[in-house]
Amino acid sequence: MADKNKNTGPSEEQMLISNKKLFADVSHLIEQSRQKVAMQANSALTLLFWQVGKRIIDDVLQNQRAEYGKQVVPTLAAQLEKLYGRNFIEKNVQRMMQFAEFFPDMQIVVTVSRQLSWSHFLILIPLKSDETRRFYAQLA
Repeated sequence: MADKNKNTGPSEEQMLISNKKLFADVSHLIEQSRQKVAMQANSALTLLFWQVGKRIIDDVLQNQRAEYGKQVVPTLAAQLEKLYGRNFIEKNVQRMMQFAEFFPDMQIVVTVSRQLSWSHFLILIPLKSDETRRFYAQLA
């Protein structure tokens, strides 16, 4: 008769192990999702910075006046910084312009920005030659 009252469900130890595994699995899913979101956000920002640089370069070159460029960048940067924050200080806007100048093909930027962050591009921009930049971009 004692055998009929035996509990046939999982033991407390088995439930604890199961709960730990469930927690670990769900935590892993959350971390994967966070990484994907961060990568997508970084890629979008990198592309935005390229587009900003390209747009400014196109405007300055269209007017074909060096003096115009010297005036427009600090003014635009001050306006952007006031509205959008420190990412758009004049030094960063200049870097965005260099980025668009040194990486003129948007399709390449779109592709490479999936693997490289804006910080990577900031390291590549000052390199002396296009070949060196391409080499290190491919290496990364």
